[in-house]
Amino acid sequence: MYRPYSSSLPDSRPFLDVESVLRGFTQDFVTSFNTGNYDQVAALFAPDGVFMAPHRDPACGPKAVERLLREFGEAGYEGLRVETMRVDYSSDMAMEIGRYSLAIRQTNGSTLADRGKYVKVWRRLGAWLIVADCWNSSLPPASAGN
Repeated sequence: MYRPYSSSLPDSRPFLDVESVLRGFTQDFVTSFNTGNYDQVAALFAPDGVFMAPHRDPACGPKAVERLLREFGEAGYEGLRVETMRVDYSSDMAMEIGRYSLAIRQTNGSTLADRGKYVKVWRRLGAWLIVADCWNSSLPPASAGN
């Protein structure tokens, strides 16, 4: 006879909900970027995933994403922080909207602060993977350093 799993906890679901999973992956993205592990960030992208950064051509696929992220790191982008504001999902697709802040180390040793917003589209392909990621600064062009 089948018996449902019982627990004294009010919500005993054995798996995290979609929003929690995606928030966790986004924090993995940040940690990997901030530690220079660009290959780990790129591994979050689907084989046909697209990373669309301001003032750059889109990077398509994990290898291209890794190269572009490495360029940003070498250009002094550091201290990335993100805040997920919203996650909506249906079936195997999800959309994440949030805001970011980071520092851009200049060649003269000073740093320039940047902040803005982003949108990620996730698809469950066995695991949740990024199929599109786009971000842009909220600061005027002269201040953003992009």
